[in-house]
Amino acid sequence: MTIYFYKVWQPYGCFSNFSKHGIFIQGAYWSTVEHYYQAQKFVDTEYEAVIPIIHKVSTPEEAASLGRCSTRKPHPEWDIRKIEVMRKAVLTKFITHADIRDILLGTGDRLLVEDSARDYFWGCGADRSGQNHLGKILMSVREEIRNLLPLSTAVRNISHKT
Repeated sequence: MTIYFYKVWQPYGCFSNFSKHGIFIQGAYWSTVEHYYQAQKFVDTEYEAVIPIIHKVSTPEEAASLGRCSTRKPHPEWDIRKIEVMRKAVLTKFITHADIRDILLGTGDRLLVEDSARDYFWGCGADRSGQNHLGKILMSVREEIRNLLPLSTAVRNISHKT
């Protein structure tokens, strides 16, 4: 069974980049993955001054609006970098927050799909033919966390024996 997610108040809303699960990454705390992601577009560009503004806005919607503003151009290599930036932020989010990590792991091996009618890159698009990169990242993070859990259990068991 496929799990579709999109809005933060819907089931599996914690999978959204707009969910209120902050991350500490690259020496700074970001209110949401969306804040971090949108700011990263402008690293090493003439628009770096917008990064602290994105960092400080109170909602992920504001961060998205600032990051999508057509008067500012993202880094020329953004299309190459954006999946890795997103993956790093999503992994950090689910490693940081045990409650949503449990929800992600509880999805088993089900297909995860961002049900965005407008986004054919991160989501599935209106006709469900989109690339679903956010869903793919979540499934990859789910697998990575599964692989890390046995290691952390082994380390805890060793430390309790000493």
